[in-house]
Amino acid sequence: MKKYILVVLFALFIGFVWSAFLKTSSLSTLPVVMLESAEYAEKIDVITDSFREDALVSDVSIVECTLSAGTQTECFQFTTIQAPRTETVGPWCPTNITDAGAEAGGMWLENNEAYEVDGTFVANLNAFYEDEQWKLYDEATGEIYVTDTKEACEAAARPDVDEAYHNHCVECQISYLEELPEVTYTIPLEPVPGKTVQSINNQNGIGIAFNGVRYDAPAPVDAILAAHTIAPFDDCGGHVNPHVGYHYHAATDCPDQIIVDDEHAPVIGLALDGYAMHTQLNLDGTAPTDLDECNGHASNDLPYHYHVAEKGANQILGCYHGESGCVHDEKGIACDASVRTGGRGGR
Repeated sequence: MKKYILVVLFALFIGFVWSAFLKTSSLSTLPVVMLESAEYAEKIDVITDSFREDALVSDVSIVECTLSAGTQTECFQFTTIQAPRTETVGPWCPTNITDAGAEAGGMWLENNEAYEVDGTFVANLNAFYEDEQWKLYDEATGEIYVTDTKEACEAAARPDVDEAYHNHCVECQISYLEELPEVTYTIPLEPVPGKTVQSINNQNGIGIAFNGVRYDAPAPVDAILAAHTIAPFDDCGGHVNPHVGYHYHAATDCPDQIIVDDEHAPVIGLALDGYAMHTQLNLDGTAPTDLDECNGHASNDLPYHYHVAEKGANQILGCYHGESGCVHDEKGIACDASVRTGGRGGR
């Protein structure tokens, strides 16, 4: 109840607060300017209490920042590790076309639907995509070709999929990472509405869940489909990139939820522009009918916020209502989100 009250008050009066190679929002290498006061301390406590205890690997601090449209303001900044600290991730790929059931593999997103990736799904990809070149398994044994080593994962996860791994089910394990990537988020303390809708920088991700996992931009599937490969997501909508770590491409029931009232959809994270991200559906199972082009609205005495898209959409949010902050793979970097460096995203 205490957490519930803190989050609601923070939303009503100051707005919801809100990879390797993620210097995607700033060319600046100036040291961050940290701000301190009793007022900031109270806001820091509210932000910290919204996240799971093990989600952050740094203290939350208040810093000066420049947002994506050039507004200079105050942001909160913190660092996470790009992997869930307690949840088990996967599975992604089944091992044989006889493998059945939800536990056999993850899910694949296509045409706004989430499909269960079991052996039958893999065996029938040629019919699914109406292309006889799809054949991810050995006809004699039914064994599915899976990227089951670090080297295979890295070769298949490239934008230009290594030809040796065409017709494979692609999965990467967290154990393949030499170290878990740390990512520092700098998010406006009070959201700043944009003069027009703001495009999402695919290299930054979209936001962050309260367990510290990044919500990512749409998965770029054109290259892997052209190579007749799939890279499934687990049932939480996540998978592992060998450079970025574990991240979500779909919003599911897995992330922690914060209930804000008896009717409205729970909060499941924060977008990079500082607005709250709510589940797609309200508590009674209905979907809001007054959402704008970014899937947001203000309602039920709550300030502007987003509702995530259905999990099959491969697009958690379509745009930002406000000016966004920064994502860096280094600590202590000043945020200037008005300058883009086009770093590597989270395929």
